[in-house]
Amino acid sequence: MSSKFNGSRNDNDDTPDTGIEPHADLRDAAGKLLGGIVRRDGEWVLGMDGKMVGSSDSAATMLALIRRAASMHERTGATATLKFSDALRDAAHTEARQLGLEFPQFEAQLDEKMKTNPSSSASSAADRSGLH
Repeated sequence: MSSKFNGSRNDNDDTPDTGIEPHADLRDAAGKLLGGIVRRDGEWVLGMDGKMVGSSDSAATMLALIRRAASMHERTGATATLKFSDALRDAAHTEARQLGLEFPQFEAQLDEKMKTNPSSSASSAADRSGLH
């Protein structure tokens, strides 16, 4: 994984420090950015198609949502590549363990809740995770 995801900065890096840490990106086969997760002011922010679609204190919810987006993209027959930081993965797994779950269980529960109530899936995910 590239250094842009592990928080390290190269001394020759002239990128301004914006307080935004990139932690995940989802790309199509051509390398076009489909979505991503950044951490801004202590909050995980999910963007898709160039727009911020939500933010949350829940790393587990955000990682599960972008993984779900990757799966949905692949179900159309298109290739999707998801890369995410160790920090995002570790935070998501720790959060799931604090709930008495392994991350795949957390992800499956969120996916099931979104499938069983698709008309309010965004609001129910927000209710569970603090998604704004």
